[in-house]
Amino acid sequence: MTNAPMIDGEDVAAAAQAIRYELTTLSFRMPDAAQAKAGIMPWLTAPEATGRLLGLWESEHDILFRVFVLREFPDDAALAAERQRAMHDRQPFGAGPHLTDLSMQSFAPFPFVPPVVTGSFGAVYEIRDYHLIPGGIPATIDGWRQKLPGRHRVDPLTVVMYALDGPARIVHIWPFSGMDDRVSIRRSLYADGMWPPPGGPEHIMSATSTMAWPLPGSPLH
Repeated sequence: MTNAPMIDGEDVAAAAQAIRYELTTLSFRMPDAAQAKAGIMPWLTAPEATGRLLGLWESEHDILFRVFVLREFPDDAALAAERQRAMHDRQPFGAGPHLTDLSMQSFAPFPFVPPVVTGSFGAVYEIRDYHLIPGGIPATIDGWRQKLPGRHRVDPLTVVMYALDGPARIVHIWPFSGMDDRVSIRRSLYADGMWPPPGGPEHIMSATSTMAWPLPGSPLH
């Protein structure tokens, strides 16, 4: 397993805080799965493409027949420019004719979370999406600042980030060696008082969890 960067609760450098993430969700019908997935990597690695590909996953639990793409950009302007490329493409992400839905969402990292390091971390990734009450972002960040350093040492985080548009929400992604590993780790974290973060649950209106498997070529795997 690749070593994860340290998280100590202190804010990272300004350039790291300026990083923007884009989480794209591509949905398709089961008969079109192979065709939809075949064009994604060529589109992401085309000469005109920008941003750094971090993760490429296919859902296996929750809503099926979806692919998630996580990319990193140095700032808002770079993300906006690549978003325009997708918006003006007749076959965005190389899967246009086969898609039933396409969602591209922009995020900023929590200020104390370092940039994502790619590598071999787990066979399965959990993507958790929390819709918060309005104004719930600051208290959520404060609570995570207190508890995440301890959890990260035993259960390394991929990223936690808050949405820059739409309702108040956060998305956090965690790698695991398998489903049993996930259940065991989460149970021990709660039993030992290492999780949840203080004030966290009180600000969550609704939450979803998707278990996703890395696709071939995903830098996070």
